[in-house]
Order: sequence, then structure tokens, then C-alpha cells
Amino acid sequence: MINKLLVYLTHPHVEAWNFKQTHAEIFETEIPGMEVTVCYNFREFLERLPNAEAVVVWYFKKEWLDKAPRLKLIATPGAGNDWIEVSASENLKVSYGGFHGWMMAESVTGAIFYFCKAFSFSTTLQRQAKWAKIKISDRIQSLYRANVTIFGFGKIGRVIGQALKPFGCTITGVKRTVTEPPEYFSKEDKVVTVNRLDEVLQTTDHLILVLPGGNATRGILTSEHFKMLPKSCYLYNVGRGNAYKEDDLVDALSNGEIAGAYLDVFEEEPLPAESSLWNMDNVLIQPHLSAASPQYLELFARELVGRINSGELE
Repeated sequence: MINKLLVYLTHPHVEAWNFKQTHAEIFETEIPGMEVTVCYNFREFLERLPNAEAVVVWYFKKEWLDKAPRLKLIATPGAGNDWIEVSASENLKVSYGGFHGWMMAESVTGAIFYFCKAFSFSTTLQRQAKWAKIKISDRIQSLYRANVTIFGFGKIGRVIGQALKPFGCTITGVKRTVTEPPEYFSKEDKVVTVNRLDEVLQTTDHLILVLPGGNATRGILTSEHFKMLPKSCYLYNVGRGNAYKEDDLVDALSNGEIAGAYLDVFEEEPLPAESSLWNMDNVLIQPHLSAASPQYLELFARELVGRINSGELE
């Protein structure tokens, strides 16, 4: 059983991503005998690492293992392995956050209705004090009977689909291997492999990317794929920014090959000030915040507690 937990979770910009005493109390209250040590700087973390049985961190470097002879578990709130340089082994478990789905589903759902309900156009006319019912209504769309494609239909993608399904859309999940469809699927919904992507894109009204980073997904969506999409299609990227070349996306948006995009992730972050995406009226940009929430670390702590108490991470 893990009894000594070392935490180094600080973030210079997002307050909700800083570990606090209230989060430590969740571990100490719900795991018998758990002792939590919270570090607020890197030097303190390295000094205490030799006695740690488990660490909770944003990132972990391979060379740190030599300083951690008692380490049994590395846990991170992050959903991807971009910043953890260590793989699980017989004596070491690595745990990634799996709680992001509903927060990201909130962001994607909000972005879909931002476009479908013409909120940007309504805001522009509101500032002009114009009661433009006809002009706005001509732009309003609905998710009812819309075709939603979720490219990257893993744990997060399935939750996003679950959030959208009550609005009456048809969902196609795209992934490397076909798995059993989730319980909320209707007979019109399906899960397909990547080799059917070209076929699926041709009838997609909303394309949601929830792809992980890495070489396997780098440039997986090409300029030809953008041309296959209906001109009325909207793109939403909450996975990683390497799935396409930014220039190809800019061209697709500029040339009317797709109607618009909600972009939360980018190949280069922060997004450079000279990027053309900043000044595009049909683009909604957020700075890698689709999973942000005041309850972010509370949800993470409770999820990790459950995994530890269940014996999953022993």
C-alpha cells in the first residue's frame, strides 16, 4: 500500500491547476495512513523525491528515477503522456487522468452552439443596436439530424458523443480499431476505423478531433481531407495541434472549404501573434483550456484516490 505521496503541481498562469491543502486532505481523509507532502518549487521536490512512494506531477524526467529508489507510482492529471518520460514497469505504475471527458464535452458543446446559433453574428449586431431577426435566423442551425464525426473515439471522445447525443445528432466515432459501441448509441450511429475516414468526411457536419500527440497522428488530416468536407462543416480540435498543418487549415477556412473552427490546441503553443488564425472571423480560439475547471484538481484527486483504494495501482 502507498503511504507517502509527494506532490509537485504548480502552474504559473492557471490558478485552478495549483495543488492546494484541500486537495491533500482528500487523499489523507480517504486513504488510511496516507501522508501527503506538497512541494511548491522544483528544488524541494528533488530533495524529497528519495523518500517518495508515489508522486503527483505535471511532468517527470527519466533521469529522476535514479533519485527515487522507493517509487511505486507516478501520477499526473494530464490525459496524454507528452510530459512523462517514464513507462510503466513491473515495479512502477504510471497513471494518467481520465476525468477530463465531461469538462471537454462542455467546451465542445458550447463551441458547437456558438456556431450553430450564430452567437458571434448576434453579438456584432447587438453592438450596433440592430434587431435583425431575419438576418440572424437565416444563419441559425441545429444539431438535430446533424452528422457528428469524432476522430479519436477513446474515453474522452465517447464522453463528448454522450453529451451531444441527446440533441438528436448522428455520431460516427473514428479510431484505429473497431470496438463495441457505447450504450447510448442508436442504430444510426457507428464506430469505424481510420481507413473509412475519407468516406465519413464527405457527410460530416461537425468534425471533432480528440487525437493524441505523437508521430502516429502527425499530419493525419491533410489539405485533401479538408476539401472532402462539406463547405458547411465546422471543425473542433481539443486533442493535439499536430494533427494537421496550420497553413492547410488556414487555406481551408479562407477558401470556404469549411465553415469555421473552434481551436483549443496548436502545434506551437502559445500560438504566435503573427498566425493568421487570430484575425479570422470564423475561428474561435482558446489557449489550451478545453478541460479547465475550478474543480479540475478535486476531480483528479478523487479519481486517483479511487484507483489507489481499489488496488488498481498496486
